[in-house]
Amino acid sequence: MLDFIAKSGLNKVNIETEEFKISVQRDPNTKQVVSMSAPAHSHAPGPAAAAHAPAPALAAAPAAAPAEASSSSHKSLKAPMIGTFYRSSGPDAPAFVQVGDMVEKGQVICIIEAMKLFNEIEAEESGRIVKALVENATPVEYDQPLFLIE
Repeated sequence: MLDFIAKSGLNKVNIETEEFKISVQRDPNTKQVVSMSAPAHSHAPGPAAAAHAPAPALAAAPAAAPAEASSSSHKSLKAPMIGTFYRSSGPDAPAFVQVGDMVEKGQVICIIEAMKLFNEIEAEESGRIVKALVENATPVEYDQPLFLIE
């Protein structure tokens, strides 16, 4: 799991269950910090549960390219999940959309692979693709702009 987070370029991940809580946060200018803690159980009799040892710190991954600001006439089509962005269904297949293409609401514009599942991402509105903001086969974060549309 830590390898996936390091390769994905995410800046912050929080996972919490009844047994443990883990928080991973990365500042692009510093090394990553990982902390883990056991939840406080007030109803548990006897001695308190032993605290989990902190996981080793991850090596800082390269910072993701900042999203470019769009003009007022352009809206961004954003990633609905984290994962790996692909412009086509396979290495030899043509891209779903190219700059200059007209897209309709509900049309497949890309694929995001998350946990070995390939999710088709559909356009949320109709318009013309004016810019692709993400390179093929790169990690994307939730709500990261993928394309600019007018």
